[in-house]
Amino acid sequence: MPKPSLAEDRDAVEQALGRSLIAAGKLDERSLERARRVGSGNRQGLARVLPKLGLVSERDLAEALARQAGVPLVSERNFPALPLLQDRVSIRFLKESRVLPLAETAETLVLAMADPFDRFAIDAMRLAAGKAIESQVAVQAELEAAIDRLYAEGDAAAQVADDGDADDSVEYDIEQLQDMASEAPVIRLVNRLIEQAVEAGASDIHLEPRDAGLRVRVSVDGALRDIDSPPDRYRAAFISRIKILARLNIAQRQMPQDGRIKMVVRGIPVDLRVATLPTVHGESVVLRILDRDAVALDFGTLGIGGRDLDDWLGVLERPHGLVLVTGPTGSGKTTTLYTSLLRLSTPDKKIITVEDPVEYQLPDIVQSEVKPQIGLTFAQLLRALLRNAPDIMLVGEIRDPETAKTAIEFALTGHLVLSTVHTNSAAASVPRLLDMGVEEYLLASTLNGVAGQRLVRTLCTKCREPYAASPEMILRLGLRRYSEAPEMLLYRARGCAACGGSGYLGRTSIIETLTVKEPIRRLILDRADAGALQAAAVADGMRTLHDNGMEKAVAGLTSIEEVLQATRDA
Repeated sequence: MPKPSLAEDRDAVEQALGRSLIAAGKLDERSLERARRVGSGNRQGLARVLPKLGLVSERDLAEALARQAGVPLVSERNFPALPLLQDRVSIRFLKESRVLPLAETAETLVLAMADPFDRFAIDAMRLAAGKAIESQVAVQAELEAAIDRLYAEGDAAAQVADDGDADDSVEYDIEQLQDMASEAPVIRLVNRLIEQAVEAGASDIHLEPRDAGLRVRVSVDGALRDIDSPPDRYRAAFISRIKILARLNIAQRQMPQDGRIKMVVRGIPVDLRVATLPTVHGESVVLRILDRDAVALDFGTLGIGGRDLDDWLGVLERPHGLVLVTGPTGSGKTTTLYTSLLRLSTPDKKIITVEDPVEYQLPDIVQSEVKPQIGLTFAQLLRALLRNAPDIMLVGEIRDPETAKTAIEFALTGHLVLSTVHTNSAAASVPRLLDMGVEEYLLASTLNGVAGQRLVRTLCTKCREPYAASPEMILRLGLRRYSEAPEMLLYRARGCAACGGSGYLGRTSIIETLTVKEPIRRLILDRADAGALQAAAVADGMRTLHDNGMEKAVAGLTSIEEVLQATRDA
């Protein structure tokens, strides 16, 4: 039988649950208070609200509840093969109460519960069974999947489980898979996954099939972390549900596909870019989360300020020419360019973009999107663009000679052109464009400047750990350039509940701006390499990515390790 604590009133139970999760390092006071506010607003308890907000995983919550109630935590292995009490309780009640009958004797009914302190559910099941109740705890997703399998959709769920790892040799019943993907448990699992990812501030969701099961990870602040996976029996339907939402062909599993999902998560419009990839164990899926409200298009919020901002605006606010942002994938190039466009946007200017795809819709700016599937490329859209008489244009990426030459031509004819290239440093973008066939004299006369950019994780202010830099470290990294304090205090990541144990919370930009002046123009005409261009820019006063990163590390915003990791190839 459950311990007497099951009879405590709800407030006392929730206070104890909050203390337990905080003590275990699974939650912090601020998040707990947020969950309480949300719960009081919709009359839901902590046990329901915490996983919905993505503040605590369902498994961590189940472990805490089992520990608090003094009852076992059961796994799917303990679930029955056949439904119990099917003639006395409805599936609707089981779902709403989140309970599953596990076993019964002449006097006792063993019950798996998502919340062992739910007195209403316990009393109702006691009346239905006519027996004493022995409570145990189960992970909510596992419990809900078992209810659906046992009480409503056993045959269909078994078929999905039989499909295994989506091996290409298996002949699928596509209509049945569509039906499964449209059923309540699968819809709920997919919606919960997306909600948790958005609440956690994730940029991507990764669904990775394995020999047994589906691994689910989210990317938060550029680092991947595991979250709860759907039951294996729903794997095929889970992937199919996402493909249906993205309007992809669920019967096509041997070729990559790309799509897009638009949905509202807790009142917030969210776009998701979906990409599938065939693997030996089935389809891998990545969902890129584009949450406009989560992206502050403001230079200060991006971490670009002071002299760095002055240098960038000096390049950006020239009346015409070519302005580039460079860096690897995921370094914040598009966000910086969007912020720059908003800075340039005035009632007397017409701004048009050509993107692949449009990531965020910007006010008062005309945005167009390439569609390679119908042959609509960057170059084709750019040729049509000029007839729309823009003053400023954004080209999402210069990736081929035709796009490069067209962008240069626009810059030569009195337009301001912004774009991105994929290189490791600002200086390296010049040889890249020359290699694409752009003439030296054209590039020298049109290029205003290039910003090289990276994102580094910012230290969690609740748990960052100070330490004194050793004389050897100060000398080796040249830290005296950034601080003259007798004792240089740096910070390292430690990890706490507030940051999910990573030691970091959020990201900030580090940037270098190569401004094209006469010495740089001469080097471009001479087809100088990236090293020579970098040296000339530094001699002219350019602050490098390394410099900007080290300044932020010395200021306590990030760690030395994070800066070295981000700039090792710059």
